[in-house]
Parts: sequence; C-alpha cells; structure tokens
Amino acid sequence: MIGSAVDIRIGEGGIYLSASVCEQYFGGVEAVILLRWENDIGILPVRHAAAGGYLLKRRNLAGDCLVFAPEFFEHVNRRNAPVECFEAQWDDGRAALLVRDYCK
Repeated sequence: MIGSAVDIRIGEGGIYLSASVCEQYFGGVEAVILLRWENDIGILPVRHAAAGGYLLKRRNLAGDCLVFAPEFFEHVNRRNAPVECFEAQWDDGRAALLVRDYCK
C-alpha cells in the first residue's frame, strides 16, 4: 500500500527531511538505509544501530534531519545535483519512503 505524499529535499549529496517527516516515518531510529530500485530510491529505517546505514543527523532545534550520503548519490550519478524538492510516499511492501523516478 502506498501512503500519501510528503515533500523532501534531495541534493548536494544529502537528503533533507523535515521534523514532521522524520517523526512520521523514522521516529525512534538513528539511521537509514538507501536503496535503488530501478529509477526509484528508497529510504528505509534501521531499527538496530549495529545494522549500519546512514545516520539521521539532526540539523536544528526544530528536529529537521539530514542524511549525508555522497557515495550513494555518486553511485546513482547525482552526487553534485543541486538541492531540489521531491515527492516521497511510504510503500508498505518495501517498508520504505519511496522517491519515484529520481534516477532517470
């Protein structure tokens, strides 16, 4: 099942998440895994810190977060892309916040 859309910003090697998006999809987790599925990218919560992944770094007092992952974006040929706003939707089947057609 696909959830309602939320806005996130992606670029300059990172994913910028608002506090509300962090709380809704990644509340209580400290890291995420980034995966590419064809042209889509998925942001999956990591429930155990020992499992690895990219840290959700808090950016400000409001609770906005940054996932800094330049090597992932280099792999999908978007490392130096400017920061842009994208729609993301929760996909229950993949247990991920999904950004469709990011890697076109």
